[in-house]
Amino acid sequence: MKGIILAGGKGTRLYPITKGISKHLLPLYNKPMIYYPLSILMLSKIKEILIISNYEYIKNYKRIFKDGSQLGLKIKYAVQEEAKGIAEAFILGEQFIENKNVCLVLGDNIIYGHGLIDLLNNAKKNVKKNNSVIFGYNVNNPQEYGIVEFDKNGKVISIEEKPKNPKSNYAVVGLYFYPNDVIKKAYNVKPSARGELEITSINEMYLKENRLKVELLGRGYAWFDTGTHDSLLDASNFIRTIEKRTGLKVACIEEIAYNNKWIDRNQLQKLAKKFEKTEYGKYLMEIAGD
Repeated sequence: MKGIILAGGKGTRLYPITKGISKHLLPLYNKPMIYYPLSILMLSKIKEILIISNYEYIKNYKRIFKDGSQLGLKIKYAVQEEAKGIAEAFILGEQFIENKNVCLVLGDNIIYGHGLIDLLNNAKKNVKKNNSVIFGYNVNNPQEYGIVEFDKNGKVISIEEKPKNPKSNYAVVGLYFYPNDVIKKAYNVKPSARGELEITSINEMYLKENRLKVELLGRGYAWFDTGTHDSLLDASNFIRTIEKRTGLKVACIEEIAYNNKWIDRNQLQKLAKKFEKTEYGKYLMEIAGD
């Protein structure tokens, strides 16, 4: 399976702080925002990753991650010239995906919770059975999100985009697992009223084929869509609280690479050396046994 991080758009809801920088490079407590979606792919044991962003920002991602080999990854890059919708990621990434299944994560989505790896593994197993998988999170303002309705057995019944009368309180978060035929489906999506290729349209296609599953992020999980100033601050404060209370880092990509055995102790020490004057670097050195 391959992974895509969609980090495009101009971040206009976060103006003026995004006037000169990609939203997904903004600091979320002590790490760039993009570390968090990248960590989800790494926890899913996905090593081949495509980062999609605007032309003016793509060089910044290349400077941070290079080809990904320092983390045991293979990272490639693609440009989204203008925001044409989430579903366009599969068209832009067609050559990268090739004949593999794919996981798409939005660059501004933060997911945290014990048991997340199990949910990710369940999603991968479902995709191997030729199903697609979305994730649902209970919210108290469902009118503002794409909402998934499902029965007591977890079977998806409907998906609606910002419904006036929601059929459930479960928002569809920005994490999607698809079989390879998602590429063909993306080409068949017609632009919505706002001129975008909507991911909801792809999910509806799978729903009609009875191939759409949902994994629920229940109690004990936190999900942030960091598209506003308040949600960005809330997410930062949440991460700070978790790290201060537990002494463990959230979305520490070097640690995940080491735990996955994609890099060895010497490689981890080398990465830690670059951050030696920070708590982050000291944390990595502790993991490496120094």
